[in-house]
Amino acid sequence: MPTIEEKLEILSDAAKYDVACTSSGVDRPGKKGGIGSCFKAGICHSFAADGRCISLLKVLLTNYCIYDCKYCINRASNEVRRIAFTPRELAELTIQFYRRNYIEGLFLSSGVLKSPDYTCEQIIRTLELLRNEYRFNGYIHAKTIPGTDPALIQRLGLLADRMSVNIEMPSNQSLALLAPHKTKESILRPMGQIQRGINEHTTDLVRYRHAPRFAPAGQSTQMIIGATAETDFQILRLTQGLYKKYGLKRVFFSAYMPVQEDRLLPARNTPPPLLREHRLYQADWLLRFYGFEASELLDEAHQSFHPLIDPKCNWAINHLDQFPIEVNTASYEMLLRVPGIGVKSAQRILMARRNGKLDFTALKRMGVVLKRAQYFLLCGGKMTEGLRVTPDAALRALISEKDYELARLPQEAPEQLSLFDRAPKREDLQKCLSGQM
Repeated sequence: MPTIEEKLEILSDAAKYDVACTSSGVDRPGKKGGIGSCFKAGICHSFAADGRCISLLKVLLTNYCIYDCKYCINRASNEVRRIAFTPRELAELTIQFYRRNYIEGLFLSSGVLKSPDYTCEQIIRTLELLRNEYRFNGYIHAKTIPGTDPALIQRLGLLADRMSVNIEMPSNQSLALLAPHKTKESILRPMGQIQRGINEHTTDLVRYRHAPRFAPAGQSTQMIIGATAETDFQILRLTQGLYKKYGLKRVFFSAYMPVQEDRLLPARNTPPPLLREHRLYQADWLLRFYGFEASELLDEAHQSFHPLIDPKCNWAINHLDQFPIEVNTASYEMLLRVPGIGVKSAQRILMARRNGKLDFTALKRMGVVLKRAQYFLLCGGKMTEGLRVTPDAALRALISEKDYELARLPQEAPEQLSLFDRAPKREDLQKCLSGQM
């Protein structure tokens, strides 16, 4: 009979491939006489509504799975040690971690045990224990299993703060090839239900002060990048569609890390496409906060991002006919499209120019990165003195040392964080649970 320590070791390690939250990558332990610790005990980080970074216990309910997704370490045909928490065990473990100030919430995912409905019932039972018996009001992110009965999704949404349904593959063809037990419809149907539930309960809250809240932190999804042949343009267009149609809070991208040998997948020695993942996150930021459309950043003729410059700079270089713009009269939307000007600095420009004309010195004080922005701006009808504007000169200025090194160096697979060291001792596991670390 496996112990709680063994279950925690296996199921926290199995959860590391879900990137819907990010980890700090720091493993500095607590010290006697000090305050706090950064040990890597299966902890991932998310952000609260007020901007605080909060720590979550990231774990699977079980790594049993009836599905045989080619890219998954826990697929049915893979020989791994199978194990599962009971709802009571996981609820008690979460509370013990919370009482020791290791975590402020729970990130709960799972393999598919017996059926999607049975798995969801176990997740619901865990959350009911936490919410109703232990009176836990902390943050909970729960994964929704594609194919789950709508009535169960409704119950889960009333217990969790955020819900997510992983879309996994960027196209229906790739899904059919690598995850034949899943379908596009089985993934998108719960997404639509979650969106409708959020909208309905938001309306109820306006009418009734004590109306129940359904997934108040919204929903998100994850997409695996590099396991199949879809281009950046296809991925970005799908991302934009998910935001517009289903109101997602985030689409997370996961560079495929080869964990399985299969003729349909990249070879085990293939490095994960980390730079490509990085560019997609930059483009995602532009979609959500800068007013860009996917069709502006890429198109049928240019389906991949430039390896040396970020998507915003790449767009500006390809649209020099729209620049330079006068900083004292340009619209907010156009200011956001200038490399070196972010959301905050664009807002500062709008406020400051009410009181007088701005020059390049004033822009620098506001936080504008003039090394980049000077190629696209006029102040009082003039550019920076002595500046020659050509596509080549602008391109050289926009290539940062960080981006150059990122593109030049080989992308070795990063070491995944684990709840324990590679070869933990039994006393280490017991100390982690008992709060002695």
